[in-house]
Amino acid sequence: MVLLRRRLGDVLRERRVARGLTLREVSAAARVSLGYISEIERGQKEASSELLASLCAALDAPLSEVLGEVAVAVAAEEAAARLATPITVGRERHDVVVAPAA
Repeated sequence: MVLLRRRLGDVLRERRVARGLTLREVSAAARVSLGYISEIERGQKEASSELLASLCAALDAPLSEVLGEVAVAVAAEEAAARLATPITVGRERHDVVVAPAA
């Protein structure tokens, strides 16, 4: 199952690290507690639209780009889940992953 908050956290962390910013720096710029940002990045908390806008501003990242990256990550995870097909051999169920053709 795809958890949107995990993909969002991944994208926000990648953006922060790519800019060379610490959690402390983003926390100060966004006026959000460091602990809360950490929980968002780890996918443990949901970010409200207002909080997400503050984080994007602190990261100098357009909200539309961040959400676009999240959408691409979710789509890739959904596609991977569709390729994992459970099959039954005898009485045992096995998960078989079929790699896409190159």
